[in-house]
Amino acid sequence: MAKEVERKFLVKDDAWRKHVMAAVGIRQFYLAGMAGRSVRIRIRDDGTATLTLKFGSHGRERDEYEYAVPLEEAEEMLRFALGHVIEKTRHHVRYGGRLYEVDVFAGGLAGLILAELETPDEVPVGELPPWLGQEVTDDAAYYNASLALHGLPTAA
Repeated sequence: MAKEVERKFLVKDDAWRKHVMAAVGIRQFYLAGMAGRSVRIRIRDDGTATLTLKFGSHGRERDEYEYAVPLEEAEEMLRFALGHVIEKTRHHVRYGGRLYEVDVFAGGLAGLILAELETPDEVPVGELPPWLGQEVTDDAAYYNASLALHGLPTAA
């Protein structure tokens, strides 16, 4: 079993951009979603696709299983998408020896920028990058499944 242990933050300014190491375009959509579980397809602009199953309550730690899917099949499954297809560019950003994934959303979610830090470590606030804003790890409205089904949270 794979564990996803992550923290999620709003991003308050563009200072992270000078630390970008790589970026990839992503389209993702949900085939199923309910409290405590979701099924997602993610298509990357490098021509790869994955099926991801997540289990657990919203929060810092969830069980996650990910499998490669043929690109053609992933594209076919778009017709079964719940809600909206999420479009974003994921930037890999190295700061303080840690890797952050900064997602810049497009389309109906344009203007939203979220950063994720996957680590089981307790990272003290003083070691977090200054460009991180409010932590939204425990706010289900900022999870991608919720964004696909409900759009931008009113607070955004």
